[in-house]
Amino acid sequence: METADFSVTHVLALDDDADTVEDVDAVIRARNGIGWTATCMTPRKIAEVMDDRATTGECADGLYLRIPDLVIVREGGLDAMTRALVDLFAKYGMDTDVLPRFDDEEDEDR
Repeated sequence: METADFSVTHVLALDDDADTVEDVDAVIRARNGIGWTATCMTPRKIAEVMDDRATTGECADGLYLRIPDLVIVREGGLDAMTRALVDLFAKYGMDTDVLPRFDDEEDEDR
């Protein structure tokens, strides 16, 4: 998806619906090549993940959830998630560490 300042690639699962997805990873790339990652999730999906971890025993039995690049969005869907990212970068600029950065060298090492 292209915006005025960056491109964003949403990583969808095969059964995800672009209009309603509530948990998606995103790769953001500025025009100058700087890249960031984001995990966009709705509050409902966060609660679902925490409830699941309470069952599996992960994260101190679901006591917490730590996602370094988390962006919480009120509603699902790629349009809402992209709007949130556009607003985030409009507020903090394109030379920000508001989300974790990556560069092509890191990508090549993976």
